[in-house]
Amino acid sequence: MRFLTSSFALLLSLVVVNASAIHDVSGLASRHHHISVRVTSLEVRQQPKVCPNRINKHPAALKKKANKSTTNNLAPARNATNTTPSAPKSTPKPSSNNNNNGGSSQSSGVIRVKGGGCGDPRASRTPSQFSGPNGHIDWLTCGFESGGGWQPPHVTMKDIVTVPLWKALQDPNSPFKNCEKFIHIFEKYGNQLGIAPIMLASFAMQESYCQPGTVGQGGEQGLMQITQEKCAGAPEGNCRDPDFNIGTAARYFANTLAEVGGNVLLAAGRYNGWSRGLTKERAFAARYTSCCRCQNNGDYPHQFFNGWLQNINAYNVRPRMGKYFNLDVCDK
Repeated sequence: MRFLTSSFALLLSLVVVNASAIHDVSGLASRHHHISVRVTSLEVRQQPKVCPNRINKHPAALKKKANKSTTNNLAPARNATNTTPSAPKSTPKPSSNNNNNGGSSQSSGVIRVKGGGCGDPRASRTPSQFSGPNGHIDWLTCGFESGGGWQPPHVTMKDIVTVPLWKALQDPNSPFKNCEKFIHIFEKYGNQLGIAPIMLASFAMQESYCQPGTVGQGGEQGLMQITQEKCAGAPEGNCRDPDFNIGTAARYFANTLAEVGGNVLLAAGRYNGWSRGLTKERAFAARYTSCCRCQNNGDYPHQFFNGWLQNINAYNVRPRMGKYFNLDVCDK
């Protein structure tokens, strides 16, 4: 009887231990499941909600979509006051465009605008963190940090230095490979209107990553994300038709350029939400609101004129182009 009692006690203890072990495994599996879900959610985290404002609505998406092979390397500058930071030999050298397509044909490879309250452009032949062929970031954003706000130097389409679009595409790492099948359209309207074709293609990259079927949150259409009131006369009502879309946007930009007396810095700024008198405080005012990306990109003039127009993806280049990076807070 005593033997049976001992055996029964032993059997009972084994059942209790086994049940406890099963409980622990269940808890461990549950914790692992929680970690797995957490990691997955981080991997597929969506981009912050983009505001209806068309300004700066694609930088984060471009960083995600751009092929890693298009990442260029720039030589870092020590601080924003450096005028001509050095760059490695592997950095693409800007090529001058010809006057038929807009852009500079200067053999010097740098902008030659002088005078005005903004001083010397402090341009460098090689694009860098703070400077490039079209001037230093502080010159391009002249007045941005002052009470009077942005007072862009008077620069015409003939003054700026650009890489010809056809030449840019000869580079296997060109960020404009995505626009390749529309190059003839950019060239067509660039030639007609005196706008550097690479400038039109740069707008398309920023607006839609050169995806003709793109429809914006506010109903903006196609490659250039033109607003719907500009769609009158579209072939068969198709506002996303590449020729119509690019042509409409190119004419809009040409009209804007004429309205501002040919100042291409001011015209390009207007196309992306900048205006004469824009201050840093006003540009960054939305950074801690629910519409963080309604901010103006403080580095836009430098990234556009010394990045994109030099056949460089200004969003992927390392070290990064600029000094403000005020949109970074929107990704946190």
